Amino acid sequence: MDATALWQRYQDWLYYHSGLGFYLDVSRMSFDENFFEGMKPKFHKAFQDMAALESGAIANPDENRMVGHYWLRNPDLAPSSELKQEIVETLTQIETFVEKVNNRDIKPPFAPKFTDIISIGIGGSALGPEFVAEAIAPDFPPLAIHFIDNSDPSGIDRLLNKLKDRLASTLVITISKSGGTPEPRNGMIEVQQAFAAQKLDFSKHAIAVTGHRSKLYQLAKSENWLAIFPMADWVGGRTSELSAVGLLPAALQGIDIRAMLAGAREMDDATRVTDIKTNPAALLAMSWYFAGNGRGEKDMVVLPYKDSLLLFSRYLQQLVMESLGKEKDLDGNIVHQGIAVYGNKGSTDQHAYVQQLREGVPNFFATFIEVLADRQGVSPEIDPGITSGDYLSGFLQGTREALWENHRDSITVTIPQVNARTVGALIALYERAVSFYGSLVNINAYHQPGVEAGKKAAAGVLDLQLRILAVLQEEGQPLSLTALTQKAGVYDKIEIVYKILRHLAANDRGVVFQGNLAQPGSITISYQKG
Repeated sequence: MDATALWQRYQDWLYYHSGLGFYLDVSRMSFDENFFEGMKPKFHKAFQDMAALESGAIANPDENRMVGHYWLRNPDLAPSSELKQEIVETLTQIETFVEKVNNRDIKPPFAPKFTDIISIGIGGSALGPEFVAEAIAPDFPPLAIHFIDNSDPSGIDRLLNKLKDRLASTLVITISKSGGTPEPRNGMIEVQQAFAAQKLDFSKHAIAVTGHRSKLYQLAKSENWLAIFPMADWVGGRTSELSAVGLLPAALQGIDIRAMLAGAREMDDATRVTDIKTNPAALLAMSWYFAGNGRGEKDMVVLPYKDSLLLFSRYLQQLVMESLGKEKDLDGNIVHQGIAVYGNKGSTDQHAYVQQLREGVPNFFATFIEVLADRQGVSPEIDPGITSGDYLSGFLQGTREALWENHRDSITVTIPQVNARTVGALIALYERAVSFYGSLVNINAYHQPGVEAGKKAAAGVLDLQLRILAVLQEEGQPLSLTALTQKAGVYDKIEIVYKILRHLAANDRGVVFQGNLAQPGSITISYQKG
């Protein structure tokens, strides 16, 4: 394709939203008009599915739940007055609470004000708040935020050691819809013990974001925590950033949450248009479908050219992969759908994996995230007439061209600057694109049986640990792995048993190995009470 034709293709497929200053360029996805025309019937259904979703149709049959994250930024769309009231009241509750913290009407018992936040969550309850904090928190926020998003003891220790002298002025937000999810529960218990070690009353520092009447709700209520904010059952974790899950920590950091909601609402309006070419989320979903032949055959490489958007690829990884990674379609057929997402940031990737992207296995399509404004204020010249921001822009444009020249497709998303409004718009854009794509490939984007299966398997391992330890303690003598698993009636799980015991031995939990560690089948195991 010559330069004139390519320039015309760019103009034909460029989407621009004047209110948001937002551009979407899919011209470097190499679909043709025949493909575009062939997608129209699929999108006719997708637009209908989207309208049903927003009107309150049951979209998660596993849990008999609606999916209503769109109502969070436009409560007037909620299917009942009760839901509208819940959304409006939650936002008011957040703003009132944050104002009281800022005014020191709510303050810790042994410090003049709160200085820090520990946010405890997992999955969407962590990735969204982490992305937003990295992207748009002020350099000197009223409260500095820290995250516990894993059940890693050394990671928890590292954070608590950093905060040791400021624990007395730290707010703790525990986020869990059910209150029973292991990772946030574990993090909360560890933090409670750290407070107790300093003789601090955890309840005077604690906030819950949870479902009504959940285990966490009951605990927070019984212990008289500072506040409880609702986590509606019609909001999934990966689409919860614009609920109390994300808005509360954002507001406490001084982020304009009304602007985030306004940006999302404006993008929602733009992505309700029932014309593919003038709907940016439809253009994204169509491009994803083209890239992977509707079967996820190519990975999505996300390259944000802005340091503050570093975590956007991680955020999209969960949103896209948890929503679209499904074994069965809506008709029960085995389809193994999904799109793998990975990425880092530009121009770091000029020196990392762009070499492979241009010349290696062509198993991907790229998404460039471009930010037009370099910085606040005037940039100094690095070379005559050239700034560091010019270099960054040049790296992006050059990489895009280099990929296209070697038949690698790409999408470019452009925003004017990184702020609360544009971040809200990006969140809304990709939420809608995921929903459209799910409809195009006939899968349910709003349930996650694989996640639940993983949780059950993990719980089974912990039950097995207790069972094996009971046998070891009862026997009171060294046993081989074979004898131990046979006595416990779990010989079919001998490898898992070995790994459980190896972990316990490494952590001085009473388990002792004897023999050649390079030959696990020959060792004996005993239990020595400490």
